[in-house]
Amino acid sequence: MENMNETMQFHLEGLEKASTREILMDVYVALEEKGYHPINQIVGYIMSGDPTYITSHNGARNKIRKLERDEILEELVTYYLKR
Repeated sequence: MENMNETMQFHLEGLEKASTREILMDVYVALEEKGYHPINQIVGYIMSGDPTYITSHNGARNKIRKLERDEILEELVTYYLKR
């Protein structure tokens, strides 16, 4: 109780934020499993920002909303240009 005026820190060891690539791959698979054309749906989402382009199957919509659209574009352009 002596430390009531100090800020406590909480650390989650071993838990890392999923990478943009991992999230995109999860979303791609979920869209494919539901019978959608994944590329068209992801492009629609990036262009419009409308999350309904992404299925909620396997939490895909929640996953992709954790990313900023500019992060997604940056990942895609980087991959494309380095290839």
